Amino acid sequence: MTLDIASLYTEREAERYTLHSCYLNEQMVRVLETLGYDVGFRRGQGAYLFDKNDVRYLDLLSGWGVFALGRNHPAIRDALKTVLDGDLPNLVQLDVSPLAGVLAERLLQPAPYLQKVFFANSGAEAVEAAIKFARAATGRTRIVSCGQAFHGLTYGALSLTEDDIFQAGFGPLLPDCVKLPFNDLDALDRALSSKQVAAFFVEPIQGKGVNIPSDDYLPGAATLCKKHGTLLVADEVQTGLGRTGKFLAVEHWHVEPDMVLLAKALSGGHVPIGAVLAREWILNKVFNRMDRAVVHGSTFSKNDLAMAAGLATLEVIKRERLIENAQRLGDRLLGAFHEIARHHEFVRSVRGKGLMIGIEFGPPRSLKLRAAWTMVETVRTGLFCQLIAVPLFKDHKILAQVAGHGSHTIKLLPPLTLNEADCNWIETAFDTVITDSHQVPGAVWSLGKTMIDHAMRMHVGRPP
Repeated sequence: MTLDIASLYTEREAERYTLHSCYLNEQMVRVLETLGYDVGFRRGQGAYLFDKNDVRYLDLLSGWGVFALGRNHPAIRDALKTVLDGDLPNLVQLDVSPLAGVLAERLLQPAPYLQKVFFANSGAEAVEAAIKFARAATGRTRIVSCGQAFHGLTYGALSLTEDDIFQAGFGPLLPDCVKLPFNDLDALDRALSSKQVAAFFVEPIQGKGVNIPSDDYLPGAATLCKKHGTLLVADEVQTGLGRTGKFLAVEHWHVEPDMVLLAKALSGGHVPIGAVLAREWILNKVFNRMDRAVVHGSTFSKNDLAMAAGLATLEVIKRERLIENAQRLGDRLLGAFHEIARHHEFVRSVRGKGLMIGIEFGPPRSLKLRAAWTMVETVRTGLFCQLIAVPLFKDHKILAQVAGHGSHTIKLLPPLTLNEADCNWIETAFDTVITDSHQVPGAVWSLGKTMIDHAMRMHVGRPP
């Protein structure tokens, strides 16, 4: 008898929050209920989500960038079906898969300065692998990353990430990890001059805040790394595969890293996969003898379903010209948000490349608005952004969120399949909600009072 997963989903759907609270993470359910996001999504198609009442939402989170092709793209699904129907000899372990070889070959084509690929199961695993590879290749131990970086939540990746909310309670972390200010070449030069740094890990555009470097930063970092014998590792887990209007974000600055990390979108939204693209000599240092052929790996990496998802993803990106679409519609949205910023005091800046966009909010000039800003921000840093995100969701059916804990930036990571009608939807919704936020008193600030009251109750009820 075949297990009917779709029927099982339908039968137990009404219990989703109860089940999650009971067996997984109760606090996540409380967050959803507090923000009013507990609408019970039942279906996803392309850039859209549909709730239990079949109301359509525009998804500007895309699973933190996983669904760059949208949800349930038929080409990915069909590719996975061919693997399942083919009875392939998957994960023999004492053999190698031709699909892994083909995917590696195609991933390297846009970056010919790199010659080898290591596959993992996630972005965090790719970061862990790159840390090990850098130390093995250089004989050095120190790893440098940037402040406000996010590289993942496994121990090595977490050690490169600067965020107390993620690190608290999990120490001690990996030793010999140093964090420097982002976009500061002088600080990087001083750190690398010790000749003890194996690698400098950097997001070309920082995901937390959508922080974009100055034009000389990444080229300068590459020069300094070469000068001091340090490997340059570009974490493109979020920015890669067309997100910024280029296949890799480093292409905007004509930089050629020693390793590039990919994941998220490479999955096609179905089968987790991570990849380290590296210079040949680096992996040759790691796998340098027959008895070290398996010195680093992962049981499920290179599985045929993941490889098929990656191959189909690259094919869809090329066939549907999604990189060009990301550049074109990203330019349109950035222009629209810059225009909104010109007319609204709460918008401090707008920045982004392609379809990775951040709208940063800040204290306004006028005293009345500044008092309202201070009221909510005193309770919790970044709370103002929820006064924008929640009405976007409730009133305009747009799913978007802040760029990180305590952040004043709302980040947009929509599917690269976005169209002109979606842009109209986004521009109208943001303009309306941001305009409403300038009406004090008003509906947005009534929501603010409710959220403040809830935050205060949570604080009072917190155990010592």
